[in-house]
Amino acid sequence: MHKDLAYVLLEEEAIQKRVKELGRQITRDYEGKELVLIGILKGAVVFFSDLIRHVELPMSMDFMAISSYGNATKSAGVVRILKDLDKDIVGKHIIIVEDIVDSGLTLSFLKDNLVSRGAASLRICALLDKPERRKVDIKADYQGFTIPDAFVVGYGLDYAERYRNLPYIGVLKPEIYTKD
Repeated sequence: MHKDLAYVLLEEEAIQKRVKELGRQITRDYEGKELVLIGILKGAVVFFSDLIRHVELPMSMDFMAISSYGNATKSAGVVRILKDLDKDIVGKHIIIVEDIVDSGLTLSFLKDNLVSRGAASLRICALLDKPERRKVDIKADYQGFTIPDAFVVGYGLDYAERYRNLPYIGVLKPEIYTKD
């Protein structure tokens, strides 16, 4: 275990098993449809990469970068698009692939934004759900794990751009993110 973690919340094997299940479910649900998976950078990139390997359909992918945190540990509630889609999504079936649903503010903004662009349908696939922190009513259609209100890192999730490369998800020790 990494020295900055209080404990490991989700082991690598459990994550991989659930990602495979999510990929199979998406495959069943979108048979015969024009599917676009949109990965939200940077946090969802590891989850996104593993997930698409288990979606056994013709599909395309795109990426967006959204900011609502900056270098803070809590969302500021102001959402900015830092990198937009490269292609038009009119008439396409969209799945937003996100690392974590926390306050829901970012996903709510993103969902409204993408629906207004003419998507045929839009669903959300999130690896983690932290319902205790929700500020708006939004739910992932495909969800990996419900977790407690703890500061988690690993498997793409970071604190100050660190810990993304951990193959598991752990709870960061409070003294690491409260130093400043």
